[in-house]
This record gives sequence, C-alpha cells and structure tokens, in this order.
Amino acid sequence: MRTGSEGSGKDMESMGVMGRRLVLVASDFVISFMWVWSSVLIKIFVYNIMAFGRDDVQGEILKHALAVINMFFFAFLAKATKGGSYNPLTIFSSAVSGNFTQFLFVLCARIPAQVFGSVIGVMLIREAFPAIGSGPRLNVDIHLGALTEGILTFFIVIVSLGLARKIPGSFYTKTWISSLAKLTLHILGSDLTGGCMNPASVMGWAYARGDHITKEHILVYWLAPMEATLLAVWMFKLLMQSQEKDKAKIKGEKSD
Repeated sequence: MRTGSEGSGKDMESMGVMGRRLVLVASDFVISFMWVWSSVLIKIFVYNIMAFGRDDVQGEILKHALAVINMFFFAFLAKATKGGSYNPLTIFSSAVSGNFTQFLFVLCARIPAQVFGSVIGVMLIREAFPAIGSGPRLNVDIHLGALTEGILTFFIVIVSLGLARKIPGSFYTKTWISSLAKLTLHILGSDLTGGCMNPASVMGWAYARGDHITKEHILVYWLAPMEATLLAVWMFKLLMQSQEKDKAKIKGEKSD
C-alpha cells in the first residue's frame, strides 16, 4: 500500500517532469522564432548595411563567418535551456533512440512548437521587410531534391551522433566541428534545395508562400530528411555495436 509521503513524492516528481517539458516546448518555440530571424538579419547586414554584392567574394566570406558565429550563439542557447532546439531533425534523432513516451512528446509537442515558432517568425519578417524574398525553394525535380536533402541530413546526423559520443566534454570543439559541417553541407545543397536540413524553418517560408502542403514540400523537406535521420541513427547504432563487439573480443583474447 502506498503511503502519503510516497504518493506526494511521485506527484512532485511528475510535476517536475511536466514543468521541464513545458520549458522545452517554450524554448523550442522561441529559439525557432529567433533562428529564422537570425538568418535574415545576417543577409540584411551583409548585403544592405555593408553593401556587398551577391557575387562578391568578401561578402560571402563575411556571411559564412557570421553564420558560424550564429550557430555558436544558438548552441549556447541550447545549453542554457537544457535542450532547446530550432531543428526537428536534432530532437527527432535523439527521440527515436529513447522511450516511446519521449518519442510522442517530441513528435506531438516539440516539433509543432518549432514549426509554429518558425511560421510566426517568417510572418513578422515579411511584415517588417516585404522585399526580403520568399525563402528556400526547390530548384530541381522532386526526386533529386528529396535525394539531396536526404543525403545532406544523413551526413549531418552522423556527424552529430559521432561528436556526441566521441567528444562528450568539449562544447567548443563539438560546436566548431558541427558548425563547419553544417555550413559545408548547406553550401553544397544551396543551389538545389537551399541546403536547409531544417523542416521547421522551411515550413515557415513555405507557409508564407502558401505551398506548405504541396507534394514537393512534404516529400523533399519532411519525409526525405526524416527517413535519412532514421537511417543514420540505425547505421550509427550498428557501427557502435560492431565496435563494442570488437573491443570485447580483443579484451577476451588478452585475458586468455
């Protein structure tokens, strides 16, 4: 029979878990809102304030340098909020490795919060800067676009999982490597799909254009990255299991 103190302790624990989850959802919304604004503000600073041309090499270098600094800033935000994120793929890759309750929480609460934050952010951007543009677009056929976003996502998820496992205590090193990897993959895919690797951010711009429910958007920017994330997590687990078996075999041989 459960005593009153045990029941009270469990109730407090469940309230604490609920509170942490609410904070995560709110953090996802705010950080996603800030993320879509940050990319636009970088472009305004480089092209409007600094007056660099679109094909100016110095302008591109400045833009990419600011993008890396920006990713460091959002990495600090994620650390400060204990997991807040602007990218559904980041939390989806960890959710598929967790329990079913965590998976449902990510799928039904955190990802919608990220999408909503991005949509609101883009709506306000277009109100404040009507000439800013319409965001990333698919510039190739749907199959090549899905393959591109899938490959880009696969590699960035592999990099993220590897960094989390190999360099657990080095925040600056992990952020530096992750930022450069994201920037490189973004540049490689920018002319094809925008090199987004972020379904929530693309959803914000697509919603503003009115094409967020098209087959192209759903397949290229949602299904392909999600499937690539699942594949990356699965392959990473297989690699880690294989390494652990090899280590156990070597230890066994040494002990013999």
